[in-house]
Amino acid sequence: MKIAIIGASGFIGSAILKEALDRGHSVTAIVRHAEKITTISPLLTIKEADVTTADVASLVAGNEAVISAYNAYESATYVNAIKAIINGVRKAGIKRFLAVSGAGSLEIEPGLQLLDTPEFPAEWKGGASATRDAFYVIKEQDDLDWTVLSPAMMIEPGERTGKFRLGRDQVVADEKGDSRISTGDYAVAMIDELEKPAHIKQRFTLAY
Repeated sequence: MKIAIIGASGFIGSAILKEALDRGHSVTAIVRHAEKITTISPLLTIKEADVTTADVASLVAGNEAVISAYNAYESATYVNAIKAIINGVRKAGIKRFLAVSGAGSLEIEPGLQLLDTPEFPAEWKGGASATRDAFYVIKEQDDLDWTVLSPAMMIEPGERTGKFRLGRDQVVADEKGDSRISTGDYAVAMIDELEKPAHIKQRFTLAY
């Protein structure tokens, strides 16, 4: 499959890029700093651009799907970027759009999001608010086959196991209350969803 990955050099985006290439997909990696991608593959095309100012439609044209791993820690910037990406995807005639989100908008119980609990770390609130606001924008897009993937409460580099549990809008945790996933396994779930869509116009999550 031909896919474009926006933010392919980032913490999560780089794992998604690796997983996609390992599975034989042709990838257009759209990044602000091309030198951050050191992977060499005949399946990889690198385009250096800032999606907040570039013509996103021309960047993603010719692909069958777009994955956004764009990241920003300030809500207005993130929302503007997501709107630009969505508009570009639509203009390019691409229906399938997948996006990396955060765990802050997941519920720990019905009606109570993780971000709104008093225990939520203050230093994470900026980024969590940004991803939540962007998620709300994506949810409004009725003409796109969108999917949003929120990670576990803790996502960190680690082994790709391919073994994890999926959920929808509530935090997935083990019997000890831990909610963790590796970037490698997050990427597995994202590319699984790309190849065999199971959450069209839905958000889902995962954890061990």
